[in-house]
Amino acid sequence: MFQCMDTPDTPPRDVWRLTPASHEAHEAHHAHEAHKAEILSAADTMSGEELDTLPYGMIQLDATGRILKYNAVESRLAQLPQATTVGRKFFSEIAPCTKVQQFYGQFKDGVLRESLDTTFSFHFAFKQNPRDVTVRLFYSKRTRSVWVMISDREGNPIG
Repeated sequence: MFQCMDTPDTPPRDVWRLTPASHEAHEAHHAHEAHKAEILSAADTMSGEELDTLPYGMIQLDATGRILKYNAVESRLAQLPQATTVGRKFFSEIAPCTKVQQFYGQFKDGVLRESLDTTFSFHFAFKQNPRDVTVRLFYSKRTRSVWVMISDREGNPIG
C-alpha cells in the first residue's frame, strides 16, 4: 500500500500578478472554478461511472472520514485501486499525511458546522508519487458528507 509521509504544512503559493499576457490564464482559471462548483453541486447524484469521467480527483467522505466514493482519477494519482479504498478511513489508513490542521482540522470543523467550502494548496507526500495539488473541501448538506476535489497545483483539471 502506498502511504504518504508526514510533512509540515506547505507554504501558500505565490499570488498571481495579472499582466496582459496572464489575463487569458486568469480567465481560464475562473472558468475552471465555475466548472468545479457545478461538479460539486451535482456530485451527490452522480454514479460511480459518472464520477470516473471527471477530470479531477474526487473522494466522498462520511462524517467520520470513511471513504464512500473514490474516483478513477484519484485512484490513478494515488496508485491505489478503488476497490481497496472504499470503506476505509481516509485520514488514518489511506492518506495519513492529511491528518494536519490544514486538511483534517478543516474537515472536522466543517462536519461539526455542517458547512464547508474551502480551497487550499497541499503536498501529498506519497512515497511513490509525491505531488503538489489544490484541494477543495465541500460539505454536502444533502448527503451530510464531505467531497474532496483534487486538481493540479494551479487548480486545473488533472485527468
